[in-house]
Amino acid sequence: MKKRLRRLGIAAAIFAAAVIFRAVEPAVFYETAVFAPFKSAGDMIELGVFGVAYIIAGYKVIFKAVRNIGYGKVSDENFLMAVASIGAFFIGEYPEAVAVMLFYQIGELFEDYAVGKSRRSIAELMNLRPDYANLKTSDGVEKVSPDKIAVGDIILIKPGEKVPLDGEIINGESTLDTAALTGESLPRAVGIQDEILSGCINQRGLLEVKVTKEFGESTVSKILELMENAISKKAKTENFITRFAAVYTPAVVVGALALAILPPLIIDGAAFSDWAYRALNFLVVSCPCALVISVPLGFFGGIGAASKAGILVKGSNYLEAASKAEYVVMDKTGTLTKGVFEVEDIKPAEDCSDYDVLRLAALAEQNSNHPISVSLRKAWAEKELETEKELEADAKTERQMSKADSITDVVEIAGKGVSAVIGDKNILVGNGKLMEAFKIVYEDEKAAAGTNVYVACDRKYLGRILISDRIKEDAPSAVSALRSAGINTVMLTGDSCAAAEAAAGKLGVDRVFAELLPADKVEQVEELIEMKSPKGSLLFVGDGINDAPVLARADVGVAMGGLGSDAAIEAADVVIMDDKPSKLLTLMNISKKTINIVHQNIVFALGVKLIVLLLSAIGYGNLWAAVFADVGVSVIAILNSLRILKIRFE
Repeated sequence: MKKRLRRLGIAAAIFAAAVIFRAVEPAVFYETAVFAPFKSAGDMIELGVFGVAYIIAGYKVIFKAVRNIGYGKVSDENFLMAVASIGAFFIGEYPEAVAVMLFYQIGELFEDYAVGKSRRSIAELMNLRPDYANLKTSDGVEKVSPDKIAVGDIILIKPGEKVPLDGEIINGESTLDTAALTGESLPRAVGIQDEILSGCINQRGLLEVKVTKEFGESTVSKILELMENAISKKAKTENFITRFAAVYTPAVVVGALALAILPPLIIDGAAFSDWAYRALNFLVVSCPCALVISVPLGFFGGIGAASKAGILVKGSNYLEAASKAEYVVMDKTGTLTKGVFEVEDIKPAEDCSDYDVLRLAALAEQNSNHPISVSLRKAWAEKELETEKELEADAKTERQMSKADSITDVVEIAGKGVSAVIGDKNILVGNGKLMEAFKIVYEDEKAAAGTNVYVACDRKYLGRILISDRIKEDAPSAVSALRSAGINTVMLTGDSCAAAEAAAGKLGVDRVFAELLPADKVEQVEELIEMKSPKGSLLFVGDGINDAPVLARADVGVAMGGLGSDAAIEAADVVIMDDKPSKLLTLMNISKKTINIVHQNIVFALGVKLIVLLLSAIGYGNLWAAVFADVGVSVIAILNSLRILKIRFE
């Protein structure tokens, strides 16, 4: 990009110098007998300076035009730009030739602004690839590269380390942060004989794992491979100017040839040189400079409007594709939900209160950073504030004294929960496995959309607390509006089927797929892409590392930029900076308005161009008309494109 900017800057500077040279050159200077011989030299200098500017600005276009002719491709904008600009040189309109090429290249520069994502940058941003594995040998533990590990080897995974390879736990218990693979922020408890996948993070205990897949076949490698394949399969929306040139270029070239050859053959006294001159002028006027400028400007006006609304669009082709959305596919956690677990419901035993169940659970979990522990402490603080406002002064004093009970002997039981002594009572807080381990009779309830935390005191069941992810406030209305617009809504998630179905019911999405790994998400999206119409597009909205492959594969990948991972933001084509699903509607409204403005610019530019072409064909066209057809139309198109920046999109 910097090289192209530098090259165009140099060409523009030389072009400006040549224009100034032509403007200040006094015609009478060469009319004197003394300086008349130098006029031809001045003309050569002028031609040379314009020629240098033209070559610097347009040599790649000329090269592409010649190369495409060799491939049998002449119906593209490169060929038309080359013929029209070289024709301008033949009839002495050097500034027009260079200006046309400069404007075209600047338009192309804008169109190519959306930077492609490489496999290397994605790998670095995803930060999934492990640096080492702890190989257990007869001599102890050795740090080695993961690709040196064979199937059947035993590796040790310490707390805080990434799981380097897929395997089966043969010793130890822990909890795993699986956000990199499933997008779910709630850790998963694992123990002996459980399968674990590379890319997860071991949070607590020491794990001894028997490797079941080589590094090249491991989950983390497959994610990186998915990224590469997704990018290669994703077809970039074809630029309008390319589609237009396929029809416009041959029509203009054939028209110019007919204008140069047919009249001298048909009209008596018609001079071939006159009609050849008209044909060249016809080509110069026909050069699509105004279109080359007006189309990108229309799109960049839309990109600017999106930016003002907190939506970053990485290229005009993605803005165009968003207007044709037929499917909007969304991740759940962090996209439609807040990604922060909160206490949803408390169900105490008959002889206990909500407050006491929550209080004991929060006190027992006060030293843990586990997401469940954090949500319990937050809910207790809010509940306590509520309760204390309603209490009488004496009751409040009693509550404060009770709250001050000492907390000792806190023991974390990996994969099950916590045991603690509060005052003189033994408190257990954890899942069903913890209750069963201590032979406590409890009410086993299947959490429809979350996780149950059970509480017991001195081996007596006190109640359960339901913890779940909260749906974003604007998510249901956003889904409803999308469906009202005739767009199919689909939710993909790595969460459990029960949690996914519950969330889908609240949101009102058309279809839901649960318990998916990154490869499964890509597969589902590819199936949906096959179902849409050829001109339609599919948008995928996600926020996690696990969403990066499918963001790259979708026609338009939309990332949540506030809390989204770097990998998701890098892989996406559009970034919503405030994480609001309702901004999808804003994006589509801006996209449709932009397309309308672009179409207005196209119709106006073609209309003016057609009139000037007809005037040129019959000999009434001149350079001033050509200048208006290019520069005048471009200015009007700019003003029209700027209108979108004044529109307020809610």
